[in-house]
Amino acid sequence: MEALTSVLKSHPGPSVLVFSLLFRVAHKLLQRLPVPKVVQQDAFRSWKWQNLSVSMVHSLLTGTWALTCVLIWPETLSNIHKYHNPLSYLLICVSTGYFVQDAGDIILTGHGRGSWEFLLHHAMVIWCFLYALYTQLYIAGALIALFVEVNSVTLHLRLMLKLAGAQSSSMYHINKFVNLFTYVTFRLSTQFYLTWYIFDNYSWLDHGGYFLVTMMVMNIMIVIYFYRLLRADFFPRNKIYMGQNGTHNNNSKKFLSD
Repeated sequence: MEALTSVLKSHPGPSVLVFSLLFRVAHKLLQRLPVPKVVQQDAFRSWKWQNLSVSMVHSLLTGTWALTCVLIWPETLSNIHKYHNPLSYLLICVSTGYFVQDAGDIILTGHGRGSWEFLLHHAMVIWCFLYALYTQLYIAGALIALFVEVNSVTLHLRLMLKLAGAQSSSMYHINKFVNLFTYVTFRLSTQFYLTWYIFDNYSWLDHGGYFLVTMMVMNIMIVIYFYRLLRADFFPRNKIYMGQNGTHNNNSKKFLSD
């Protein structure tokens, strides 16, 4: 592990590109899995399903990895600025590779305009994570930020169920409550903790202003998305999204905007 970490630290940029390619390989392999017929019949849904499949792999991997690191090394929570170990550094390399791959997938498939929120998010994450990898600072902060991937698992499942037209299923009903719990516990709470840490230690943190602005932009984005999530799942204005034949009245992109 020490030898691998040494290579990663010596070449963080190329290391990220390698992991990006590995996620691209995963993307190709996941295409071999069966897909619901209603998804196959729509080009946007088909792309979105493939994209979410890779995202689900990333969330399951990195969310579990981040929580495990904190359980084994609790100092991660208190020394966000400088603490890291080989496994945490490797985690940030892997995760950065995913975000590069996902941003590339969105842009190269022509979905950049409709997914600008994701691209903005990915750009901020990639910049922050690359800063951490090159300076070896804030690795612990980046790791804690990956707690949100626990919630991303239920968010991705929610969207995949919508793609499959399964909003009336018991799984969707259960998941929307689990998703609400994980959103508050792992996404909102994580953002609050990191924002508080930067505020509380702003006077001596390296490039604290940049990270504070980045966190505030992300905070605004996740609060808006939380509102949209509550409105769509618990206070819907139009409960009938799908026809009996599995088609939807509005276009796919509008349908998946909530």
